[in-house]
Amino acid sequence: MNKKLYKDLFTIVTPIAFQYLMSSLVSASDAFMLGFLDQDSLSASSLAGQIAFVYSLFFGAFISGCNVLAAQYWGKKDNVAVEKVLAVTMRFSLLVGAVFTLAALTAPEAIMHLFTSDSDLIAIGGRYLRTVALSYVLMGFSQTYFGIMKVCDNAKLSSLIGSLAVVLNIILNGCLIFGLGFFPKMGIGGAALATVLARVFETVFVIVVILRGKCTPLRIKWMFSSVGGTLEKEYIHYTLPVLFNQLGWGGGVTMYSVIMGHLGSDATAANSIAGIVRSIIASLCWGIASGVGIILGGMLGRNELEKAKKAGGSFVRFSIFIGAASGLVILALTPLVLHVIHLNDTAQGYLKYMMLMACYYIIGNSLNSTIISGIFPSGGDTRFGMFCDIITLWCVVVPLGMIGAFLLKLPVPAVAFILTLDEFVKIPAVYKHYMKYKWLKNITH
Repeated sequence: MNKKLYKDLFTIVTPIAFQYLMSSLVSASDAFMLGFLDQDSLSASSLAGQIAFVYSLFFGAFISGCNVLAAQYWGKKDNVAVEKVLAVTMRFSLLVGAVFTLAALTAPEAIMHLFTSDSDLIAIGGRYLRTVALSYVLMGFSQTYFGIMKVCDNAKLSSLIGSLAVVLNIILNGCLIFGLGFFPKMGIGGAALATVLARVFETVFVIVVILRGKCTPLRIKWMFSSVGGTLEKEYIHYTLPVLFNQLGWGGGVTMYSVIMGHLGSDATAANSIAGIVRSIIASLCWGIASGVGIILGGMLGRNELEKAKKAGGSFVRFSIFIGAASGLVILALTPLVLHVIHLNDTAQGYLKYMMLMACYYIIGNSLNSTIISGIFPSGGDTRFGMFCDIITLWCVVVPLGMIGAFLLKLPVPAVAFILTLDEFVKIPAVYKHYMKYKWLKNITH
């Protein structure tokens, strides 16, 4: 075992994984606190939260495209190119963020109607969306900067800012949902306002860090004009496949919520809790995928191809081990989650089965995220993941889930089982493509 390789990996991974964990804890605190109010508030916030998830697919793709180029140029020590990549990324993130903010402000009930036919959930979720709308454009700014910080050896700083914002969000959740102290009791609207205030804090903190010269500067002129050369074309070339991949995968995952949303509030609430627990435990897996991409990208930018090839094999094996360990953690946590979360008997029964499914699902998720989101993009191979995820979800899992739910009228646990097959359906194709080593190349000029 290469101790230095894993030391370098965890130097990067630890703050990134911690940031993923803290972000997941916001959703957990929303669910836990709103669950004390009523199950409809919990279900409505879960469905409304899908809008932020869909937006995260866009800026996640923009940041992934940024990382593909920035990691290799950072390894090559070309700081000007890194600044140009940041400016282009910020341009797209803020533009799409503004669109999501406008949509949530002007048509929240229409958006909720896409996820559920329950009039109560539509009304409650509409109030949430109208309040939380401003957070989307702010999220685009801060998350783009967090992405570039991780590439440029500032992962600890991004983790610090993000974590402080999460702590503030959780504190404000309690104050504004329940009306603690001098705060008004706002219920689900309080959860939305807490999110906005946390994003404002995050944005101001990032701006202060920029002004003090602690991270890569944002060149405004490059945001509104061409950065020159072929860099912008390369960014679009590597980002578009990731974007289609993100939208294909994320759209499929969103369809899971749509399917569950139409199976009733009990299925929605249980699916929400199981998803939150899975996200919390998967934080390490996703952090490893990000760290793997940064480390391999740096190696490839320095033309250390053979070294990157060996490191890639080590990371694949390590991801399986981490996935299995994460599954055992979920299994151990299941009795505690069932005891702490307050749902009615039907939803509680659904949750038990969904937690058990999460135990094996996370193994496939760990392996695939490391390879598709970490290894492949490190060398500019962003197309395969797009085709793999879109075909798996839209040609196999989503159609089977809809048939099971709406035609065969299968029980909710059976439908949930179908919707957890995607990670395992694509493993053979993913590993076969990995062994072709098309990702093993230097893409810098």
